Amino acid sequence: MKSTWRSWDRQKWNRGHWLLEILNAHHLDLDKDFPVHEKTDKVPLATEWHFHRYVIVHAGIPLLLHQLYIYYTGNNMSPWVAFLFYHLALTFNSVHEVHILRRLGHRHGFLDGDKHPRDGVPDVGVGTTVQSVLSVMIFRPIISVFFSYQADKPPSSIPWLWLAVETGAYAVILDFWYYLFHRSMHESDRLWQFHRTHHLTKHPNPLLTAYADHVQEFFDIVGVPLMTYGTMKLVGFPMGFYEWWVCQEYVVFTEILGHSGLRIAVTAVNPWTWLLKCFDMELMLEDHDLHHRKGWKSSYNYGKQTRVWDRLFNTCLPRVEGHVDNIDYVNTAELPLF
Repeated sequence: MKSTWRSWDRQKWNRGHWLLEILNAHHLDLDKDFPVHEKTDKVPLATEWHFHRYVIVHAGIPLLLHQLYIYYTGNNMSPWVAFLFYHLALTFNSVHEVHILRRLGHRHGFLDGDKHPRDGVPDVGVGTTVQSVLSVMIFRPIISVFFSYQADKPPSSIPWLWLAVETGAYAVILDFWYYLFHRSMHESDRLWQFHRTHHLTKHPNPLLTAYADHVQEFFDIVGVPLMTYGTMKLVGFPMGFYEWWVCQEYVVFTEILGHSGLRIAVTAVNPWTWLLKCFDMELMLEDHDLHHRKGWKSSYNYGKQTRVWDRLFNTCLPRVEGHVDNIDYVNTAELPLF
């Protein structure tokens, strides 16, 4: 994953290079240092509530703005306006998260940092990276609008008592479909060809979250969320557009976080995390990092939101740096809102 393009003469850049630069969507600042730790150095515990707070606030602001639009105009957004609005909101939230994670990287360093730096966006893959990121930002909102948006319902119609249950269930159900799809691609010769591009990176960064072949990209962005939504509706969850928005904000936040490689001990935030911890089924940031680092065609840690299915099917890897005896409960890490 050779990445030198940021030091090139900028006259050689194309639109993809400039888009990443204008958005400042880099995992590191080239002119700033970051700490390098031995694996036996304590890993700071990240306060889980701060991560919930971050997702809730950034998912809630677009809903509040949408509600204010209805209040002042007397009309709801049309489906196309709603798509554009939530597409821009998802894009802003995702880019902002990359900025925050970069700051944390310079403060706390990265997993396996004593052996290898994080991979950058590859010189030969800038266009692929930009296209994959834009696909997530465009297609996830558009399928949500197409399948669940109702112009006669405002954000205030959210069934609040259902929301925490739906958000937790969504992560577990989505992870079932993802686990099935993901493990199949690792264990099938015919499917592996569509997944190996994503595994060219052993030490990913947030921009490489969706770096993949087009077939995998389609299932990640469209197939798995749609199967999850269909399953949720089939078993009786309300799953209106606004609840789906909150669920997807949790999912996208965790997908970006899980590819950051930050050297902090944090769970994949989920309203059900407290319950998953009782069964050692919560996903830690290090778990997906180990999937990339130690896995090729034969791998472990297939889940990306929880470890429910990895635990049930015995495909968990032991943690190297973030295990319970190596966590620093005193000098903690915090996620700022802005």
